[in-house]
Amino acid sequence: MAIVLQESLRGLFYAPFYVALAHDAYAREGVAVRFVSAPEPGKAATAIMSGEADVSWGGPMRVMQTYQQDPACDLVSFAEVVTRDPFLLVGRAPRPEFSLRALAGARLASVSEVPTPWMCLQEDFRRAGVAPGTIERVADGTMAENCAALLAGTVDVAQLFEPFVSTLLADHGCHVWYAQASRGPTSYTTFYARRATLTQRRDELRRMVRAIYKTQRWVAGATGAAIAEAVRSYFPEVPSTILETACARYKALGIWGSDPVLPRAGYDRLLSSLVSGGFVDPGTPFSVAVDNSIAEAVVAEGAA
Repeated sequence: MAIVLQESLRGLFYAPFYVALAHDAYAREGVAVRFVSAPEPGKAATAIMSGEADVSWGGPMRVMQTYQQDPACDLVSFAEVVTRDPFLLVGRAPRPEFSLRALAGARLASVSEVPTPWMCLQEDFRRAGVAPGTIERVADGTMAENCAALLAGTVDVAQLFEPFVSTLLADHGCHVWYAQASRGPTSYTTFYARRATLTQRRDELRRMVRAIYKTQRWVAGATGAAIAEAVRSYFPEVPSTILETACARYKALGIWGSDPVLPRAGYDRLLSSLVSGGFVDPGTPFSVAVDNSIAEAVVAEGAA
């Protein structure tokens, strides 16, 4: 029986997962995978708990959210792929000397589609000595709407992911002010499943993690153009030049991990962001929400 693998939403920062699918990486490791999409990001974890899907990729945020709602749940992150924050702040004019402190009083359009980008950014503000409440935040627009607001001048800066960023830079002369990846490790996307699944289907999951590890190694050695070519069928509406530029930017920012082991530092930074933003309290301990045993075993055996 195939492993049902679920994406939470379609995003370019998930590129290594799409590369693995495009390269038949799972089949090459002898595991059958059926790829499905969650109806909306917030329902991905629910599908795992109900048995509609076996494995999802998504943020450890969803694992912590599920524990907040049901402390008896058994979700666990077991292979990290996106190890840094893929969101950026974009403005109309260049700001080479930009600092987060300079945004006090600015009109910021934040991401509304999912909670993690703002949770992480508000923690950045706190650590920079800026009270998040001093930011005039537009919190209810989609990223597409926020791009339009930025160009219209009704907001000063927009929080976006690719390919919105590269499109604004190429077509409208906008500028990146701040890359949230620059803060360092923040665990953003992993495989997660129920602990029971890790026990019952461990060999298949080990083969899946081996496949994603080999894919991570391929991505680490590939150009932005090569990554874009591999994932092109998943983003048919994005112009080739924009897709290549976006993939190159993400690679340069180091958002994709080189191995599937989830580092404690990245988890802790995400946890502190979710706690300070009031999303979880007190949050789920690393030992409960993370199981690196499969990833560590796969890395130890190599990815030849």
